[in-house]
Amino acid sequence: MIRSKKTLILAATTLFVLTGLLLFFMALTPRPSSIDDVAADKTIPAYDTGSPLNRSAVLNQRTDGHFWGNAFVNEQSHIDFMVDTGASVIALTPRDAQRIGLAPDTLDYSWAVQTAGGEVKGASVLIDSIRIHQVEIHNVEAMVLQEQLSNSLLGMSYLTKLYSYEFRGDQLIIRQ
Repeated sequence: MIRSKKTLILAATTLFVLTGLLLFFMALTPRPSSIDDVAADKTIPAYDTGSPLNRSAVLNQRTDGHFWGNAFVNEQSHIDFMVDTGASVIALTPRDAQRIGLAPDTLDYSWAVQTAGGEVKGASVLIDSIRIHQVEIHNVEAMVLQEQLSNSLLGMSYLTKLYSYEFRGDQLIIRQ
């Protein structure tokens, strides 16, 4: 009887210590921050585990009603893109194309592109890299449009290369 009582006390003590250690190590494990905690006017990561396959960024809706993302393109220049899910590909202004290392005057504008403003001529290009905070996508199809474009558009050729994207209120969450 005394031996079984000692065994029971030892087992209970061991279980108590192991539970305490488990709770201690769980408290040290990083947790994702709430999207509600994200600053309202910045493109920043929602949660980054360090893995290139698990990166997120939050793009906020601006006062014009559109979602905008500031992207570092071809490791050369920052471009302010308006997100456009109605655009099949990324659409670049000639000015932005030049900023990322392309020569707009030498491109072949042989593509007829339908825009909200009508048909324009476009040149097909491949963008090496587009990084919005920690989300970096490579080899993305784009068109440089000759006219009728005041801002570059982040179209579906970028969005479909993401793991997911989600509109949540006035935020667009992109995940790689």
